Amino acid sequence: MHRFGQSHYGLNHDNFIGRLPQYNSSKEDAIDFLIEDRLAPQCRLAMDQQLLQAGDMKKFEALFKKLPELLPIESPSLIHGDLWSGNFMIAENGRSVLIDPAVSFGLREMDLAMSLLFGGFNDLFYQAYHEAFPLKGGWRERMDIYQLYYLLAHLNMFGRSYLRPVQQILNKYQ
Repeated sequence: MHRFGQSHYGLNHDNFIGRLPQYNSSKEDAIDFLIEDRLAPQCRLAMDQQLLQAGDMKKFEALFKKLPELLPIESPSLIHGDLWSGNFMIAENGRSVLIDPAVSFGLREMDLAMSLLFGGFNDLFYQAYHEAFPLKGGWRERMDIYQLYYLLAHLNMFGRSYLRPVQQILNKYQ
């Protein structure tokens, strides 16, 4: 799936992450897409719900400025968008099936970050992935940056119990 790409990030329509809107405007720049279509909308929603404070937003703004130095940029890949063990099943015929996607063309490390957020898959999954489609060095150290999107979505859907992990990641990059 990640080997299937296109020239721009996004999708030709918006969709959902859980019950929340997920924006997919066409962008040529991965960092712009990550900020403008993923992180900023979730931040605005969390501010509107009084789940984030002005101090948190200042930390997000500081992180946004650092992202070009922190993230390697690859061509847009088709990503599942909500890849965790609950969205992986084995069909009756024994084939692996992915369900409940929040697809877009984005950075493939987003899928790996989500897959690791709630425990991840077996280590063999990540080894096989790396053998089939090697990631740039230091990918595990970048996972928390991508996880911010999913943690913000969970903050917006399920409440304050997700605030602390968001703030811990933000504090790491200040």
